[in-house]
Amino acid sequence: MIFFYRIFINLILILSPFIILFRLLKKKEDLYRFKEKFGFFKNFNSKGKLVWFHGASVGEFQSIVPMLEKLEKSNEISKILITSNTLSSSKIISKIKLKKIVHQFFPIDNNFIVKKFIKHWKPSIALFVDSEIWPNMFVNLDKNKIPIVLMNARITKKSFTRWIKFKNFSKYLFSKIELCLCSNKETSIFLKKLGAKNIKYFGNLKYSQSENEKIEIDHQTIKFISQRTTWCASSTHNEEEKFIALVHSKLKRKYKDLLTVIIPRHIDRKEMIRNQLTNLGLKVHMHEPKMRINKETDIYLVNSFGKTKSFYSIIKNVFLGGSLINHGGQNPLEAVRYNCNILHGPNVSNFREIYEFLNKKNISNKIYNVNQTSNILKKLFNKKVQTNIKKKINTIGQNILKKNIYEINLILKKNEF
Repeated sequence: MIFFYRIFINLILILSPFIILFRLLKKKEDLYRFKEKFGFFKNFNSKGKLVWFHGASVGEFQSIVPMLEKLEKSNEISKILITSNTLSSSKIISKIKLKKIVHQFFPIDNNFIVKKFIKHWKPSIALFVDSEIWPNMFVNLDKNKIPIVLMNARITKKSFTRWIKFKNFSKYLFSKIELCLCSNKETSIFLKKLGAKNIKYFGNLKYSQSENEKIEIDHQTIKFISQRTTWCASSTHNEEEKFIALVHSKLKRKYKDLLTVIIPRHIDRKEMIRNQLTNLGLKVHMHEPKMRINKETDIYLVNSFGKTKSFYSIIKNVFLGGSLINHGGQNPLEAVRYNCNILHGPNVSNFREIYEFLNKKNISNKIYNVNQTSNILKKLFNKKVQTNIKKKINTIGQNILKKNIYEINLILKKNEF
C-alpha cells in the first residue's frame, strides 16, 4: 500500500507547481516561503534537543501554545520547530514571542523531500497535533528511530471509517507511533482498532490557557461595542452568516442599538460575506482600527486573524460556528475562558465531550432556528456574566497540560544518546 501511496504523492508533486500558482493567486501561499514545502529549508545550526510539533492550521497550533510556553523554559530543549500547512497559521505563529521557536512550512509528503527534512532538522521527537497522519514522514521517522507522538489526537468516526478500509496499511502506520495522547475517549477506541499501542487519555489540551494572552483591540472599538447591545458569531462558515443576519434583523425590532460582530472562520470570504449581508439590507463595517465606525452599523465584520480573544474579552454572548452545517463545530473553550455564554447548532461532533460538559454547567445553549435563537439571546442579554467557570476550566486545563508534558519528558529522557 505504501508503494501506491508514493506513486500518488509523486503525481501530486508533478502537479504541485500549478496548485501552488493557483494558491498564490488566491493569496493562500507565501510568495517567498512556499518553496519550503519542496525541500528548501531554513538554515539551522543548533546543538542540543530539537522538539518538533506539526499542526495543520490555526486551531491545532492554538491548542499547543500553553505547552510551547512551558517547554520554552526547559533547559533540556535548545529549539522548538513548528511546522504547519497554511499561511494563516504562519501569521499566528509569528506573533508568539518565544525565543526557541522557529516556523517552517510542512514539506510535501514525498519520500525524498521527507528524508531531506529529517536530515536537516534532526528532531529528538516528532509530535503531530490532532489528526495529522503522513505515511512517508512516519515511515522515515521510524527508520531514524525518532519517536512519534500523536498530541491531542482526534480521530472522527468518518476518518476512522476511511482508515479501517485499509486495515493492514493502518496497522503498519499506527504501530509506528510511540505514544497517543487523546483529546477524547472515542479517539482512544478508534486508535486501538487502527493498530496504535500506547494510548492515553488525560483530556483535551484546549482546556489549557496561554500564560501570555494579549488583548489586541483599540480603545475606539471597545468604546463603540460597550455602548451597544452586542453579541458575537465566531468561526462562522458559509450559510451561517445568513442565519446570523436573520437573527439580527429579528432582534433589531426590540433592540434598536443592536450590534452583531461576525468573525468568519476563513477571512478570505470577507467580501462575499459583506456583499451577502449588504444585500439583506444590513449596514456592514469592516474591522479597521483607524476607520471611524458609523453609528448606524448593524454588523461589525472582523477581517483579520488572531482577534477572537480580544472580542471575547468585551462580548459575553457568543455563537460558535461550524455547528449549523455538517462540519462538526468549533472549539468553545477559548470563549468560555473569557466568561462568555455559548450558543451552538446541533452539529458539534468534533467537540462533543466539551459541549456536554458546558451544557451541564448551563453555559451552552443548543440552537435550531431563528425564533428560538432570538428568544435565547433576549434572556442572555439580561443575564449576569458567570465568572466561576473560568477558574474551573483553567484548573482542568493545567492538570491536562501537566500530564501531557510529563509524558513528553519521559520520551525525551528515554531517547537520550
